[in-house]
Amino acid sequence: MLIYLIIPNSVKLLMNSVSPSLISPNILPKKLISPPLKLGIMASGNGSNFEAVAEAIKNGELAAQIQVLIYNNSSAKAALRAENWGVPSVFLDHRKYKNRQEFDQEIVQTLQQHDVEWVIMAGWMRLVTSVLIDAFPDKIINIHPSLLPSFKGINAVEQALAAGVKIAGCTVHLLCLEMDSGAILMQAAVPVLPDDTAETLHARIQVEEHRILPHAIALASQNQLQVTLKP
Repeated sequence: MLIYLIIPNSVKLLMNSVSPSLISPNILPKKLISPPLKLGIMASGNGSNFEAVAEAIKNGELAAQIQVLIYNNSSAKAALRAENWGVPSVFLDHRKYKNRQEFDQEIVQTLQQHDVEWVIMAGWMRLVTSVLIDAFPDKIINIHPSLLPSFKGINAVEQALAAGVKIAGCTVHLLCLEMDSGAILMQAAVPVLPDDTAETLHARIQVEEHRILPHAIALASQNQLQVTLKP
């Protein structure tokens, strides 16, 4: 018996040496946006998604410039990546603030001081409040290592393995007050292999994160521009 897999035109199947991946919507063609988007990136750890965005800008895949990196852990390698790219970075220690609202107010002031238009949460491990969301309505983008709405919160890859799912992946979405929710911009799926560990699965998911985040940023800005220009 033959089984056929029908893939819509809006979905792109990518094959690589490790495993296939499925991306939806299809990766956008290279199309520059003028003027360039002014991005503020927030990261708590390694900063590999910061690097992916910087590479996409360098390669002409995303018409943007990174105005500032904000990080909240002194040991975050994202700060070193920012230095290597010549991007200003600001360390804001959330432990020094009375509450989340006060911390977010400091973040907003920092982003505004650097003339940021779009906020990209690239591994930002803190819940945010309406203080930040209201300052950048529909212009805050988050990336999460699961196919939302499944496996929200921390340890998403471990959650997926514990649930025994056969397909995992990542999601880029607009941020809202509810954790790991908001309008989905782009997703990429990868198969879960029989011998996968949290480390091996997360490594494959990260490959897709780096691939779709820059394109999701372009897609979000393009969608907003179309809405703005509607009569």
